[in-house]
Amino acid sequence: MSVGTKGLETVELDTFEDERLVDELKKAKEELFNLRFQSATGQLESHGRLRAVKRDIARIYTVIRERELGIRATPAPVEVPAKAEKKTKKAKAADEAADAAETKEA
Repeated sequence: MSVGTKGLETVELDTFEDERLVDELKKAKEELFNLRFQSATGQLESHGRLRAVKRDIARIYTVIRERELGIRATPAPVEVPAKAEKKTKKAKAADEAADAAETKEA
């Protein structure tokens, strides 16, 4: 995700964990510093980029503060499912036979 784009919305920021938000904030502040430096030396080509990065920083701060106040929910950690073991045809047939035997007993 690049900082200062129209794609950066609060809906997208809601999916980020706190650590990632802090990382994005650091990147945005670093980019703002570089843009200000370019502006001071006359090398800045896109002045609208300054405004976009400032707004992104404000969005990130808003999401962080709303999470602190309990207004906005923190996303639940995503659990990565364990890899399923590959079964041979014989093992699958044995499992199916065992399941069939259980259903007959019941």
